[in-house]
Amino acid sequence: MIIGILQTGHMPDELKPDFTDYARLFAQLLDGQDFEFRVYNVVDMEFPTGIFDADGWLITGSRHGVYEDHPFIPPLEALIRDIHAAHIPLIGVCFGHQIIAQALGGRVEKFSGGWCVGRQEYHLKDGRKLHLNAWHQDQVITPCEGAETLASNEFCAHAMLSYGGHTFTVQAHPEFGADVIAGLIAHRGQGIVPDPLLQRAKAELSAPTDNGILAEQMASLFKSAKVPA
Repeated sequence: MIIGILQTGHMPDELKPDFTDYARLFAQLLDGQDFEFRVYNVVDMEFPTGIFDADGWLITGSRHGVYEDHPFIPPLEALIRDIHAAHIPLIGVCFGHQIIAQALGGRVEKFSGGWCVGRQEYHLKDGRKLHLNAWHQDQVITPCEGAETLASNEFCAHAMLSYGGHTFTVQAHPEFGADVIAGLIAHRGQGIVPDPLLQRAKAELSAPTDNGILAEQMASLFKSAKVPA
């Protein structure tokens, strides 16, 4: 099964020697599921020829804002609408979560409450709690009509969204382990994210996360695709 990774940003240069790029983190997260990955650097205007170039699609995080004026954003939004309309499995993470919401009629803003970094607790609609790493200031403020909020917390009202059962998005980063968060604290956080938030994130680096649960959920959605024999 082919999974197309639409890469909307690149790993900070300081972290590339250890992690290469965001697409590699997702390949590691979904390892063992018998997926073949094809990476399209849409941030550099490298797009697939069409929505059927992959059996499922995944949109990564990015340092960019979905409301900013970048040349890759309009064609990416058009691609999202086409994928969603065709009921092809689509997953968005962080920026991916936000751009899918915006493309389908929702509203994304730089949150007035500030930054969210490090391990967070999310409350699922079914009563469960999940712990995932996050790194964002922007968030979905108003989902589009028909979107279902699956998880939230006091900081992020729409932390996970489902659209029709074939599109799933999450604000947090199930592909980020403690090592990635530590790298971001050191190279992306200083002077940008308030020090108390960085210190809290650093103090919780050794606490467990539920990345594996999200990996299984993502894999299950991809495998729901009707792949031609």
